[in-house]
Amino acid sequence: MSDFEGAARHLANLYTKSFGGKPNGRFRLSSKQVRELLGRKRIYPDDIEKLTRAAFEIGFVVIDMDSFFVVLSANAFVNYRRVSGEALASVMTAG
Repeated sequence: MSDFEGAARHLANLYTKSFGGKPNGRFRLSSKQVRELLGRKRIYPDDIEKLTRAAFEIGFVVIDMDSFFVVLSANAFVNYRRVSGEALASVMTAG
């Protein structure tokens, strides 16, 4: 298991834990916490990509928000409404 796969598993475990006044679910981490999680002094773009891919493989989405990272379950997106071709065309012609 790579450092990134291990880190992704830790993120998945955090998702199930109670903290911050919530029983479980989405959360955010600082860049410093992600560096600690990966055991690195600096995080490079390819590190973020590897962590993001490892998390996605086990059903989680990691979003880099520049000063912090957000972790969500990929299942959270399943029931989002889908854009129809007609809806997309209407906003493209309106603008």
